Amino acid sequence: MTADHCATEARLRADPLQGSAARAQRWLLVEHRGPWAVRALDSTGLSGGVATALHEAALATRGRVLLIRRTGRRPRRAVQQWAVVDHDGTQQWGTWRRPEDLLRAAEVMLDGPAPPAHARPPQPLVLVCTHGLHDTCCAVRGRPVAGALAARWPDHTWECTHVGGDRFAPNVLVLPDGACYGNLDEDSAQEVVAAHLRGVVTAAHFRGVSTEPPAVQAALSAAFTRYRPCGLGDVRSVTADRTGDATWTVTLHGRGRLPLLVQADVRRVAAPAELLTCRAQAPSSAFRYVVDALRIPSAEQAP
Repeated sequence: MTADHCATEARLRADPLQGSAARAQRWLLVEHRGPWAVRALDSTGLSGGVATALHEAALATRGRVLLIRRTGRRPRRAVQQWAVVDHDGTQQWGTWRRPEDLLRAAEVMLDGPAPPAHARPPQPLVLVCTHGLHDTCCAVRGRPVAGALAARWPDHTWECTHVGGDRFAPNVLVLPDGACYGNLDEDSAQEVVAAHLRGVVTAAHFRGVSTEPPAVQAALSAAFTRYRPCGLGDVRSVTADRTGDATWTVTLHGRGRLPLLVQADVRRVAAPAELLTCRAQAPSSAFRYVVDALRIPSAEQAP
């Protein structure tokens, strides 16, 4: 395989992005200058017991652990940061010198981040997957995007470990809302992030939002495409009713730029088996989520 094989092949196949964002309700971010191991928590400097505590805290909270670092040259510092970020926007930050210091991060992950003492909300975080040892595409395609975003939003932008969907590299995750974007380049990434910070989702690059299941992610993508410009702030709530083994009716309750009520019929299908990552040893099949219909229900049909 070539260095950028899986992402190149996925674009040639036109693999759909919608419904592909990894699930998480809470994120534990650990600053780690690297190098990053294939499995992030196996990286140098993270002892086995501490890594296990972080992993178990993430499992218990339906969360995920990511290693993060600033892009470009990284001077060695004795003190590094950690953060627990909840989908409701709450963040709690701390520092660590020794691996044992991260046990506090695991505690906060389990208990939930404390609300900030000040009224000003914390700034969004823009994470770019550059985890090259996990998948070459993430480094080859992700690092230029990380550099471009860091030049424009230096305080917001971090490189991060694997977020899922290597074949959609470069992948950008925006926290705290958990919006995930893929198939970017240096220019489109800046356009997507600028729009997101204005409250607008760029549907063409939208993989989904980590707080919702894939069928809902696909319905959101379809709605953002039809009713653009709009974003996650235009969605008050969602419900998903299973109508078959692999079908759902998703109802979006909107406001602002999104209609008050939108329904989507979503179907899950298995795609043909392909080599989905640069490290793949055998073809495998991914699920796709197809929106067969998107409508504004009549008063009689409304739930």
